Amino acid sequence: MQDANYACRSSEHTLARRSFLGTLAATATGAVAGGLGIFSSPVIAQQLKSDQKRVVVINMHGGLSQLESWDPKPGTDTGGPFLSIPTSVPGIQISELLPQTAQIMQHLCLLRGVNTSEDDHGKGRFMMLTGRRQMPGLDFPEMGAVCAKTLMPETSDLPGHIVITPGGGGGRGNDSAYLGPKYSSIQLGNGNPPPNTALPGGLTEQSELARHDFRRQVNERFLNRRRTAVTEAFTYSYEQALKLMQKKDVFDVSKEPAADHERYGKHDFGRHCLLARRLLESGVGFVQLAHSNYDTHNENFNFHIEQMAEFDRGFSCFVKDLADRGMLESTLLIVLSEFGRTPNINHYAGRDHWSRAWSVCVAGARFPRGVAFGKTNDKGTEVTEGQCDHGNLFHTYLTAVGVDSNGSFNIDGRDLPIADPSSKMIDGLLT
Repeated sequence: MQDANYACRSSEHTLARRSFLGTLAATATGAVAGGLGIFSSPVIAQQLKSDQKRVVVINMHGGLSQLESWDPKPGTDTGGPFLSIPTSVPGIQISELLPQTAQIMQHLCLLRGVNTSEDDHGKGRFMMLTGRRQMPGLDFPEMGAVCAKTLMPETSDLPGHIVITPGGGGGRGNDSAYLGPKYSSIQLGNGNPPPNTALPGGLTEQSELARHDFRRQVNERFLNRRRTAVTEAFTYSYEQALKLMQKKDVFDVSKEPAADHERYGKHDFGRHCLLARRLLESGVGFVQLAHSNYDTHNENFNFHIEQMAEFDRGFSCFVKDLADRGMLESTLLIVLSEFGRTPNINHYAGRDHWSRAWSVCVAGARFPRGVAFGKTNDKGTEVTEGQCDHGNLFHTYLTAVGVDSNGSFNIDGRDLPIADPSSKMIDGLLT
């Protein structure tokens, strides 16, 4: 599906979906020095894998309407035409557009008191993925890079930070800031496996091994005299590429049972959710996928009927499978956006940008189950209980998976805070 023609005219949304989501792509040099774990103990590696925490982010690009999803206000002049429906948790209701999600509410935690006070797409996205406000001259690693560094064992053969994009051809992201390219995302364009992971025709495995043995010898001789961060990055990139070639089947979602493809839905979002499940089960520490484009300045209600049906099916299957397979205890699932939509309905039957009272949905790890935390007033125009912002959320996400959000990364002898030191986690929420 192409980007909707009702989106606002911001620079992000004048681009095609492929370009908008592909802005993270960077050069293929992407990775800093670090061990690949070729000498690791299999017993230790298996123990690390079993204890490993994982994070999944579903980014509802454009600004999902909280009123057509997690915090409906039926019967009010801001509520729109849709009803709210009961869920599996008595007393919690969500939009009637999410009937299958309503049945798995016992696994979810709704954060209905989000107030980020930023209505710009790019700045809002930056805030929600880094936990900090965007400032000139400063860059911060996104959640995926932080999780890859803090959650993934150094011995892992698989990348720790994967972004599944609706379009594009793959590549490396530019989303790790001072953590270095080792923790940048590997992007799976439209959920396809990383490109160039098969040997060219006519090149035997024996020849390939000989080529890499020679490369390593030459590299080592050079590194002994001129070792730099750039040379280390090239070396790591080659070695990681080899590991990806050996593990390429992990990225092949076609190997999942046909019945699962049918359950999740034969659309891109369903396929991407199924791929995310496959990656988590293989030991990947962070996966981000997207559903877009929710920038519904026009025809908000017609759009949400279509998009919420896709999301409802894939998301509910994903959560149920994680729960049934015993993975929710070790996996944090986050459904976020850059902001919500206005309670006011404009003259194009649309909703505009609204960051002062909106919702995020989470599940798993240390978040409570079957809970609606925070509250907005009857018309959804302001938060009345449990207010939190991007900084509070970022601290809370990390704490929920066992990361000390008040700690620091040591980068070239400097201690840089993992999360915004002027903020803190949400009080009284985690179990």
